[in-house]
Amino acid sequence: MTFPISRRPALLGLAASFLTAPAVAQDRRFPDRPIELLVGFAAGGGTDVTARTFARFLEKEIGGSVVVNNRPGASGEVALAAAARARPDGHTLAITNMPGLVTLPIERSTPQFQLDDFAYVANLVSDPSAFSVPVDSPIHDFADLLARAKAAPDTITFASTGVGTDEHLALVLVQAAAGVKLTHVPFAGAGPMRVALQAKQVEVGGLNVGEVTASQNGVRMIAQGGARRSPFAQDVTTFKEAGLDVIMGSERGIVVTKDTPAAVVARLREATGKVCQDPAFIEQCRVQFTEMDYLDGPAWRTRLAEADRQFRDLWQRQRWSEA
Repeated sequence: MTFPISRRPALLGLAASFLTAPAVAQDRRFPDRPIELLVGFAAGGGTDVTARTFARFLEKEIGGSVVVNNRPGASGEVALAAAARARPDGHTLAITNMPGLVTLPIERSTPQFQLDDFAYVANLVSDPSAFSVPVDSPIHDFADLLARAKAAPDTITFASTGVGTDEHLALVLVQAAAGVKLTHVPFAGAGPMRVALQAKQVEVGGLNVGEVTASQNGVRMIAQGGARRSPFAQDVTTFKEAGLDVIMGSERGIVVTKDTPAAVVARLREATGKVCQDPAFIEQCRVQFTEMDYLDGPAWRTRLAEADRQFRDLWQRQRWSEA
């Protein structure tokens, strides 16, 4: 199954953001204390790096300090639940990781948050899923991995940052498309997972393209999940080029609890739009090997609704929490 990763230019949707903001009287008292940006994964992973970069630029645009707080656990659920139940004043944000934002309420009971419990500020970037192995692994390439997995089902270990994350769902879809079975090993974040992969405690890791390209020390990418080869990994084949109808990646955006005043949400959207238009932020994303994928809140929410429909359809056919 194909779950397309949008490749929108950095400026797409900015006009909608700037047209919306003036329509609502800005609350100039906001922010009146530091803004907390919650990250649902351990420090060192792609989502954490994006959050810390965004926080620096948001400070300049919003006129106040932004503190990044890592709250790893339950594939990002801990941080999302905290953001959904935060005081509705705009001072607690969360950086989301798609598909987890959509898939968590599908695969399990998440009484503390559903998609409708957030106001959507904007999507920032996207980063294709990828399969990597230790640099000196006997697994030569993606075709070799599939051949080994077919010959010995359930004997090759695959590490992800949790059930329902993009790399886990990439594994689920690859297994279904190729008729293979690996053993899934979830971790609390990309940092701990990379350490385990480098130490050969697991044989394959689901690090994203940007995470691997930014620091290739000890790991070697063998396949990527984009609709096309990433500009940061031109020599690495895609799942589709290998004959599998699989596209999967991580989309990272900013949310705030749904009852946040409209004026505050508008100001956050305006500030985020300016961040994503800033050439310095765009360059920082490039040097971090992360592709810009800016989409203003309302348009992003529409895209998430379609993703929710697709993932619910997949869940009816294959319950990935069991894979």
